[in-house]
Amino acid sequence: MKNSPLKTYLAEVSAEKINTAFVSYIANLEQVAQVGPEIAASIVKELEAQRTHLKLIASENYCSLNTQAAMGNLLTDKYAEGFPSHRYYGGCENIDDIESVAAEEAKALFGAEHAYVQPHSGADANLVAYWAILSAKIEAPVLEKLNETNLANLTDEQWADLRVSLGNQKLLGLDYYSGGHLTHGYRQNVSARMFDAHSYTVSKETGLLDYDAIEKQAMEIKPLILLTGYSAYPRAINFRRFREIADKCGAVLMVDMAHFAGLVAGKVFTGDEDPVKWADVVTTTTHKTLRGPRGAIVLCKAAFTDYVNKGCPLVLGGPLPHVMAAKAIAFKEARTPAYQDYAKSVRDNARILAAELQNLGMTIQTGGTDNHLMLINVTQFGLTGRQAETAMSECGMTLNRNSLPFDPNGAWWTSGLRIGTPAITTLGMGPAEMKEIARIIKLVLFASKPGKTDKGVASKGRVVVDEDAKTEAIAAVNALLGKFVLYPELDLEFLKKSFC
Repeated sequence: MKNSPLKTYLAEVSAEKINTAFVSYIANLEQVAQVGPEIAASIVKELEAQRTHLKLIASENYCSLNTQAAMGNLLTDKYAEGFPSHRYYGGCENIDDIESVAAEEAKALFGAEHAYVQPHSGADANLVAYWAILSAKIEAPVLEKLNETNLANLTDEQWADLRVSLGNQKLLGLDYYSGGHLTHGYRQNVSARMFDAHSYTVSKETGLLDYDAIEKQAMEIKPLILLTGYSAYPRAINFRRFREIADKCGAVLMVDMAHFAGLVAGKVFTGDEDPVKWADVVTTTTHKTLRGPRGAIVLCKAAFTDYVNKGCPLVLGGPLPHVMAAKAIAFKEARTPAYQDYAKSVRDNARILAAELQNLGMTIQTGGTDNHLMLINVTQFGLTGRQAETAMSECGMTLNRNSLPFDPNGAWWTSGLRIGTPAITTLGMGPAEMKEIARIIKLVLFASKPGKTDKGVASKGRVVVDEDAKTEAIAAVNALLGKFVLYPELDLEFLKKSFC
């Protein structure tokens, strides 16, 4: 680079007004730009994109600049297979310290007996949990055979044979269309190959979990794992009731709390609604409501500790020390009164937004929400979920289409939109802004109609939005984001001038 943006900034700002967070950000980008100026430019453009689009994706958030800073360092260079004090590489003393801090912070945050902080994603965490439970329940000779098997190259028939050799263990999880996740036994996911996978659904009448029906099904199936948790279910879960069902049918109770971990950490979900209190094994991502780096963890009762700790090499490759460091920072941030206030606001904002959407004539799945997300049925507007998603995007709102229970439009086109409040709550928005967002959503949906293909045939994916409504919606979004600025420490215009 001919000129140093960092030197320029320091020359323009008096010493007492220097923003150290901004200095760090500029310095980081300057290092990147020396090798890949186009990469530095894309990072700045992404900041601009996120400042100009209302983030309503339930599974996304904004982690702190402190958390981001913990990832950008030499820790990424270190191999550390194994776990603290039991590594397959030398020179891991500092990684041991970092991982141990992250694990202790996670245990304290959630009240867990053990925390394994290595998983790279929620899917990885679920695989670690599945194999840990299988390992804990399978005889050693069979397990040795499993360890010698190349899972990556198995045919469908070989998977079937493997399931038989493992006792044809059964998994009972929430159906994908009822709000469960792909890794909960969905037919196209590896979880449905590892197990004889079964699903329970929500009630067709209420859209809610029917615990008595789930108990009856569990007693008939007798699964090894009774799995609960969700990615698109708008209500709290009674985990005490699931514990009773698991004990009655002899299952290991596993909970995937990836979506609502922040509400557990923030003490919104307590008592019967706290999964860590009741489950044998709990998995979660760290980047959704928990507001940390992209990654995941596994929490478990002490009896599963040795099995979970073998996630590497059984499932995972080398841990990511720089991300574990960032997890430690995020967990420390979550163990504060300010974070608990944030978590309560996430839930309160979701309730207000859902109620206002209904007041404006929209149909909300289950009639409201207890957590951070809600589902809008968009078929009343003559739209598919994909058309509604596209219309929202064109008007400056980022969210995703989502299947509804027993959805006639399937998993691709869908009949619903999923909306979440974690990110907009991080920006500081509250009740007044929720009502304004509801107004904008109504404006766009009522102004949208199905489009046509290039051949003039009705399309399930294309949409046409009235231009006047689009202009009004974009202006309203910009007004909101102008008041609630993402990372206000960062001078976007300076960054654009310096790196784009």
